[in-house]
Amino acid sequence: MIRPAYDTDLTNDQWEILRPLIPEAKTGGRPRTLDMREVLNAIFYLLSNGIKWRSMPHDLPKWQSVYTYFRAWEKDGTWMKMNDELRTQVRGKAGRNAQPSAGSVDSQSVKTARGGEEIGYDGGKKVKGRKRTILVDTMGLLLGVCVHGAGRSDHQGMLLLATFWSQV
Repeated sequence: MIRPAYDTDLTNDQWEILRPLIPEAKTGGRPRTLDMREVLNAIFYLLSNGIKWRSMPHDLPKWQSVYTYFRAWEKDGTWMKMNDELRTQVRGKAGRNAQPSAGSVDSQSVKTARGGEEIGYDGGKKVKGRKRTILVDTMGLLLGVCVHGAGRSDHQGMLLLATFWSQV
């Protein structure tokens, strides 16, 4: 059954770029039955609309399956590989070197409603919660992101980023 298209669905051209970056199905066990394009469509729908996993529309794959792939790809670096490949292509089309030679760091502190994660107090912003530190290249394309307690200084956030991305 063909479902109606969502504005967050991948185009054929976008799918051709991302398809080779999706990990192959594991050998042994049950064969993969889900369409990986539909899994990505479901993830992009969820992220674009800011909904809960359990609120996933019923014409997309089951939320439990989509969540399982989302977390697995987070753990095995698939999302990072996708970002790196897309950034390389965008830089190439702009006539830039594939690898950036400079970057910019920024951070943002936000109040959090509940605990469980590392939280802290950002005295400069007077915010108790979490802080996001990002590293972008000179085109504004994401190189790295780190989320931590707001009590860490910007310098400490940059050091955390450096453990994940050390080419700048």
